[in-house]
Amino acid sequence: MNDHKFCFIICTNNDLLLGEALHYIDHLEIPDGYEVDLLTVNDASSMTEGYNEAMTTSDAKYKIYMHQDVFILNKNILSDLLTIFHADPQIGLIGVVGYEVIPSGGVMWWGERLGNLYATNINECLKKYHDPFYYVAEVDGLFMATSHDLPWNTSLLKDWDFYDAFQCINFLEHGYKIAAPVQMQKEPWCMHDDGEVLNLSNYNRYRHIFMEVYKKYLGKHWSEIINESHPIPPDILP
Repeated sequence: MNDHKFCFIICTNNDLLLGEALHYIDHLEIPDGYEVDLLTVNDASSMTEGYNEAMTTSDAKYKIYMHQDVFILNKNILSDLLTIFHADPQIGLIGVVGYEVIPSGGVMWWGERLGNLYATNINECLKKYHDPFYYVAEVDGLFMATSHDLPWNTSLLKDWDFYDAFQCINFLEHGYKIAAPVQMQKEPWCMHDDGEVLNLSNYNRYRHIFMEVYKKYLGKHWSEIINESHPIPPDILP
């Protein structure tokens, strides 16, 4: 594993959107001593299949999974991601929009948002919090940066929905924290040109699968989930 390497991973079926996304990636500032790679997966059978395929191919420690219609506005995003990862070695995943609690209905958008984003179907998310970043239970799959490789759930997820929610629980259950930049993101790091209408038939099907698989976590704060999976030994409690 190359500790000084980033890899952008994008599933794509639209050359125009991909070209726009790559334009922004090409203009990012690369931290000294680091390198950047790019893997695109064309016409993947599902998001999880595409991401797994690329993940196992890359030796980069830091992988950034993003939608083909996400345009990175923050030219220093790579340095900012390193700042967050290095602030707490337990952080395994960072997203630009996150939620501290798993909503009882399974839909992360129904919770209070942390972070910031320019998008066509979402209002400004930034809350008046003073910390650079906050720990969350879930982040939106439009942008997911990882410092550890965990397999994406291909057995249950055969389409394009709920891969982000499943993967967030996966990270928490493995003892990794998830972060969303707040004060660091006074200006949104990304723009999401997500004008398409969701396929609610597939979405609701996977929502019910998520709620059944993770019913014990519904309505719970991120700290409850990570502590249930990796309880703190009594001898090191404060």
